[in-house]
Amino acid sequence: MAEHTITSAANPRLKALVGLRRRRRREEAGHTLLEGYDELALALDAGVRPLELYTCDDLMADPRVQHDVVRRARDTGADVIRLSRQAFEKVAYREGADGFLAVVPSVGATPRELQLPDRPLVLIAEGVEKPGNLGAMLRTADAAGVDAVVASNPVTDWGNPNVVRSSKGTVFSVPVATATTAETFAWARERGIRVVAATPAATSLHTDVDLTGPVAIAVGTEKEGLTDEALDAADVLIRIPMSGKANSLNVATSAAIVLYEAVRQR
Repeated sequence: MAEHTITSAANPRLKALVGLRRRRRREEAGHTLLEGYDELALALDAGVRPLELYTCDDLMADPRVQHDVVRRARDTGADVIRLSRQAFEKVAYREGADGFLAVVPSVGATPRELQLPDRPLVLIAEGVEKPGNLGAMLRTADAAGVDAVVASNPVTDWGNPNVVRSSKGTVFSVPVATATTAETFAWARERGIRVVAATPAATSLHTDVDLTGPVAIAVGTEKEGLTDEALDAADVLIRIPMSGKANSLNVATSAAIVLYEAVRQR
């Protein structure tokens, strides 16, 4: 594809780019934003084919080395657009921009569209509202070899730029899906996946439960935890031992502890 250059921060193409920060626009377009050299490299490794790549040499740490990613994106069919520093800083959505911003297809499916192994390890995140927590859970899921992450009754979408940023791009390397809580738990039952729900009210510790079979770890919001609907539908309830005065852990931390216990058992 040919390369273009944009120097004016008032260019209409940049206005459309900024519009993808809004969920409604992302859903209408079926596209989202991915910012950062490392994130783009990981996404390309995961098979993502960017539609557009906006770059700024003035912001790159090492243009001679990093232009390899530009070549890789171009080879997938991406339209490469060079921006002036002023123009790039208008469209960048995070501090410390490094000169890479791509428009990529949105991710996410329904649980029934997920391709899982015979003995899957799944994470269910119900109603988690903070993009940073979703991103952190994706990084853990990627590191732990989790087969899929399902957002049930989500407050945000997988294409939220802050989810992409906080996940360091792993939202593109881990299969993700979205559904209601009822749909998610019905799917798990149909697939023979045992749902293990984390809640401070449980009597069994997370280390006392068998996590070696087809299993989904379910976590909820920090303020309210899992809903009664989710707790009633779960196969078993577990808790993480806590010695302090706080009554809950960060949800991403809780998910990591239980997921790695499953990895240990396996």
